[in-house]
Amino acid sequence: MSENQQIHLPILEEKKVTLFIKREDVIHPFVSGNKFRKLKYNLLEAKKLKKKSLLTFGGAYSNHIVATAVAGKLAGFKTFGIVRGDELGKNLKQTLEENTTLREAHENGMKFNFISREIYRQKDSFGFTEKMKNKYGDFYLIPEGGTNCLAVEGCQEILSDQDNNFNYICCAVGTGGTIAGIIKSLQNNQKVIGFPALKGNFLSEEIKKYTINSKNWSLQNDYHFGGYAKYNEELINFINKFTEKTGILLDPIYTGKMLFGIVDLVKKNHFPTNSKILAIHTGGLQGIAGFNRKLEKKNQQIIKSL
Repeated sequence: MSENQQIHLPILEEKKVTLFIKREDVIHPFVSGNKFRKLKYNLLEAKKLKKKSLLTFGGAYSNHIVATAVAGKLAGFKTFGIVRGDELGKNLKQTLEENTTLREAHENGMKFNFISREIYRQKDSFGFTEKMKNKYGDFYLIPEGGTNCLAVEGCQEILSDQDNNFNYICCAVGTGGTIAGIIKSLQNNQKVIGFPALKGNFLSEEIKKYTINSKNWSLQNDYHFGGYAKYNEELINFINKFTEKTGILLDPIYTGKMLFGIVDLVKKNHFPTNSKILAIHTGGLQGIAGFNRKLEKKNQQIIKSL
């Protein structure tokens, strides 16, 4: 079980709001946070179906790709990663030298298939799956980001009895699986606030697929900083100051944006006095190295490590 760590910031004291972070990031260096939760029952299902390999999808810095590779190896599966961006496959040696995410996945035995963005958009079609089966044999398919019914079941285990006294549970939202699991495990007096990392309003419909008739949640769409993996100097600055004050590292894709949003909402009196907030740290810290490389190339401030 992950621990809850209290956060002490002047704004929280001023507004009389209590904030804790659930440290799901310390479960495992690569299969951490929601990735561990999402993969748990999928791997058990793959074993039950006597599958020998796993196939999944992701981008160049995908937490899900590396988590599947590491968890797959630990559980005795071969792993295949369909990666967005055919240019990455032109010089694999160079790609692995420059990209710590793909290097870690590769070192854990994952075989890659780099495809163009256009073909990647067809990945959910029947024809694409059949083509992959002809190439890789009878694999167990895990969707991009890992979200399916079994992933949601795993994410229902994030909250425990020690969390019943929080009024608000906050989490970053990528594919919607993590927040769906949390919504399904809530107490009646609790509300969930999701902070989407992606631009667009399609996530509400995704979440509703798994949480029929649930009304105790909402999404804050003002903190995606322009969309997936988009950022500005203000966000990087916030992440570094937060780490300095709390000793907790945040990633720029998910948790950094969520905490920025929570602190901003506290400033704007969104939370009533004496509110107790629990923010879920969903991991994803392995991607910081690759992100910093992009920042360095642009001569911008990097995310400092602990």
